[in-house]
Amino acid sequence: MRLLLVEDDPVLGPRLRQDLRHAGYAVDLVNNGIDGQFQGEEESYDAAILDLGLPGRPGLEVLQNWRNSGIALPVIVLTARDAWHERVDGLKAGADDYLGKPFHIEELLARLDALLRRSQERTQTQLCVAGLILDEEHQCVTLPSGEPVELTGTEFRLLRYMMINSGKLLSKSRLTEHVYEGDADRDSNVIEAYIKRLRQKVGRSLIETRRGQGYVFGGDAP
Repeated sequence: MRLLLVEDDPVLGPRLRQDLRHAGYAVDLVNNGIDGQFQGEEESYDAAILDLGLPGRPGLEVLQNWRNSGIALPVIVLTARDAWHERVDGLKAGADDYLGKPFHIEELLARLDALLRRSQERTQTQLCVAGLILDEEHQCVTLPSGEPVELTGTEFRLLRYMMINSGKLLSKSRLTEHVYEGDADRDSNVIEAYIKRLRQKVGRSLIETRRGQGYVFGGDAP
């Protein structure tokens, strides 16, 4: 899952990016509203965390411009703890949730998880597909046999995205858009290598190759 983090605080921004990475997300950090709006318009993200007090262009304007452009990206806005009017304005502008500063990273992760489940129309807190149970907290997967299998960060992000989109045809470009950060190596051969490693860990039959099209996880796509 790939996130856009728009936060100009030179301490908070990098710290949040690191915490979110540890939680298994690929994160692009932008420190101003102009670049933040551009990233949200040009790149593919699963959710955005948007500070409202940004240089260059206020976060509220960024959010309004996204919504006016038809961008339905799920957004959590960050506001000052006592700025209730910012929270109201953000929700009216199309924010999906808000969080007042200062906050605990555990609350942000919980809100982000709930937001992503809503956007993906998932009701379960655990991700269970084709007999696999994904442990998002410890970034490992349990096989149908009950055996736990450790995953690297990239393996976890790739498997989570494929499980969420089980039965859908996923092209290599779509996988790279949602699994890697903006400055990562997006060579399609890298995706192929990780698919091979996942097959070795969870079973070859769960990931079908559609030659020239991409991959289908755990089911049949038309």
